[in-house]
Amino acid sequence: MSSFTKGDPAHTLVQVSINDLLIIILFVPIVSLLLNATNIFVPWDILFGSVIAFVAVPLVGGVLTRYTVIKRKGNEYFSRTFLPIFEPVTIVGLLATLVIIFTFQGNIIVKNPFHVLLIAVPLILQNVITAIFAYGSCRIAKQPHNVAAPAALIGASDFFELSVAVAITLFGVNSPVVLVCTVGVLTEVPVMLLLVEFVNKTKSWFRYDTKN
Repeated sequence: MSSFTKGDPAHTLVQVSINDLLIIILFVPIVSLLLNATNIFVPWDILFGSVIAFVAVPLVGGVLTRYTVIKRKGNEYFSRTFLPIFEPVTIVGLLATLVIIFTFQGNIIVKNPFHVLLIAVPLILQNVITAIFAYGSCRIAKQPHNVAAPAALIGASDFFELSVAVAITLFGVNSPVVLVCTVGVLTEVPVMLLLVEFVNKTKSWFRYDTKN
């Protein structure tokens, strides 16, 4: 999403890395706390394993790949040649994930529109409110648009990949729990695209008077 708004690649990388580190540290205790409140027991080893498999391994792999490529080929090659090669891979991976999820959950979504609406409304509000807060904070702090745009988009993202993976691992692909995560996927993609349109159209808000 950051590339759609011409966001600063370095800032985007740092913020995504910080988010991933926070997930690694906080995911297990937060999930355990919430599940215990509903008397649902999930083994800690499954939670830790999910974080390691779906967050830690990709994060470490990305860091090592970036370090190796820059060391051998230089930063310019990494930014202008290496990254563009893998951009389509990200899109294909996202589309494949959506197709697989909706293959199993599409029928449930169609048969339960009211439940889907109840799940979707707070998720959409969360995306929009978080994005506006981050975007507005960057405007108040007089950050450039190429920093404010990815800050808003990354801050609003739900990182549904991890929730879907954990839900399928714990409860099975046809579980109502997976339905909740699937609705997150269903709403986040169009909402994020609308947010991209919004931040691109409001780029003029970040033209500051350098004399002051």
